Amino acid sequence: MRKEDIVRFREEVRDELERDILPWWLALKDPRGGYFGEVDARGHVRKDAPRGVVLDARLVWTFSAAYGALRRPELLEAASWAKDWFVENFIDTRCGGVYWSVAADGSPLEDKKQLYAQGFAIYGLSEWCRVHPDESALEAAVGLFRIVEEHFADPAYGGYVEALARDFSSLPDMSLSAHDINADKTMNSHLHLLEAYANLYRVWPDPALKTASERLLRLVCDTIMAPSGHLGLYFRRDWTALPGGISFGHDIETSWLVQECAGFLGGPSLGETVRPAALRMGAAGNEGLLPDGSMRYERLPDGTEDLSRQWWVQAETVVGNLHLWKAFGDPAGLDRAEGAWAFIRDRLVDRAGGEWYWGLFPDGTPDTTNPKAGFWKCPYHNARMCLQAMEILKDQ
Repeated sequence: MRKEDIVRFREEVRDELERDILPWWLALKDPRGGYFGEVDARGHVRKDAPRGVVLDARLVWTFSAAYGALRRPELLEAASWAKDWFVENFIDTRCGGVYWSVAADGSPLEDKKQLYAQGFAIYGLSEWCRVHPDESALEAAVGLFRIVEEHFADPAYGGYVEALARDFSSLPDMSLSAHDINADKTMNSHLHLLEAYANLYRVWPDPALKTASERLLRLVCDTIMAPSGHLGLYFRRDWTALPGGISFGHDIETSWLVQECAGFLGGPSLGETVRPAALRMGAAGNEGLLPDGSMRYERLPDGTEDLSRQWWVQAETVVGNLHLWKAFGDPAGLDRAEGAWAFIRDRLVDRAGGEWYWGLFPDGTPDTTNPKAGFWKCPYHNARMCLQAMEILKDQ
């Protein structure tokens, strides 16, 4: 790719972040506090919709990270607004941990304690603390780390249980979503707990946190990743794999996240230890690429494939391939990243209504049945894609 093409690539993703993604989400500010919890596919805001911990924690992360990169005062204000409502309403002051969902007025709805949710709460709060010193927010993030280590950690087999009840007793159904099976342990929760712990270490370099983080890093690379390079999705408590398909988006996402987390925790030396696994995961993820530059969603356990193109998978395809180019010297990685970005730019961004569609159906038409903002649809993967691309492509 020519230098001018790289410059164009970088400017296009920056423009997408600054002119589309961030303004769209900033407009969802609720004067009562926090941000509205749902926008349907046609742009209608449900002002009294319940609010999910995943969306709200990722809003804290997104506005904080965007402020760190762009230094625009309105982004710091937005991050503070999101953080204040999150801390006030999602943290369970009686039992500890964070709720799964709350009503628009902040009253608890689903009070179970999902490992995935604790991870994203730590991730968002630690990113806020990176850009704005805040002892109370740091104390909250550290408290969540200690909750996870006390209640979720499995001393017998390693790793962490998937979910617990409000009081940290066991739950009969620990599934993360309707898409997931009821499993004792999952790839998805461990991956994002690693991401959260490594980010917290950047602002709270505690020895116990580093030990737990490095243990998670080895677990992802040595146990969760199969010899094929694909990630196992579901496991019993003793890490016996359960039936599951192949998630190409998680493969490519994990390929770069393990490298980044290793860098936060131990610098180049730790990064070298995970390079072979990262390279295998990246290659495995790219098995899902389609001729138009996009990434298919997943391969199901029966061998059939889901050819829908979800927004987060396309975003991670860009980032993962940029890392394969930059960290591993794979020249085709840059072309794959640019191809995925071209698909997003031309097919996935809703030019009329703003933000991105949830995805495209297998026939290539936009998915206008799923929301543009909701419990899972957040400005985390796409905003992070833009921020990562801007950083990787600078000075090229």
